[in-house]
Amino acid sequence: MRHIIKMSILLGLVFTASLVKTDGQNLRIAVAANAQFVTDSLKKAFQKGHPGKIELIVSSSGKLTAQIEHGAPYDIFMSADMLYAKTIFNAGNALTKPKVYAAGKLVLWTTKDLPVTGLDALKNPAIKSIAVASPKTAPYGVAAITALKKAGIYASIKNKIVFGESISQVNQYQLSGATDVAFTALSIVQSPELRHKGKWTEISSNLYEPIDQGVIILKHAGNANSDQLKQAKDFYQFLFSAQGKAIFTYFGYNVK
Repeated sequence: MRHIIKMSILLGLVFTASLVKTDGQNLRIAVAANAQFVTDSLKKAFQKGHPGKIELIVSSSGKLTAQIEHGAPYDIFMSADMLYAKTIFNAGNALTKPKVYAAGKLVLWTTKDLPVTGLDALKNPAIKSIAVASPKTAPYGVAAITALKKAGIYASIKNKIVFGESISQVNQYQLSGATDVAFTALSIVQSPELRHKGKWTEISSNLYEPIDQGVIILKHAGNANSDQLKQAKDFYQFLFSAQGKAIFTYFGYNVK
């Protein structure tokens, strides 16, 4: 029994080490779920002129922030808002100040034969479930709940809401048919992968606070080798280049 316990502990340590140890040649980018598809396109465009491996770690901004605070070895963080990026910077875990790379837009989306002409449509008895990203970890979830409350219909439809950990999980709910409609990012329904799936309507920006999305180069990149740090800086700058801005615009973001 002692031998089994020792082996279990050893295997646990090895597994933990495998999560922390990274290849010094890999650029690891933590990406908010709404920016998954656009960042994949940015990555492909960037790599045409910059050889080297890039790994995308996709989750909710809140969950990624917690991982970074606990030492996750990421080099760049592309948050769904400025708050999470500022939290990491203020804790001393970033090399650069948070900078807005794009502003996101909220949409109401369905893959079913249901009306999604506006928020009032959610009161339709035919719509029984509404997927929303958790406001605790996802800025787009905050935007969705804010919009519902400002529109004056939250109280009447709140029992229909099904929360997902992130926009990514919300999209899975909708694509699988688990929910009737979903609040997601315009960048998701504008992506080549989902552009022709279902129908959507954009939510008025007057109903929620601007979703300014922030990027930072993390302290981990500064502790890596010089080539990796250079690659992190080059990718960061690429986000604000004319080509980078064009890609963001294609996916429905606002850029300056």
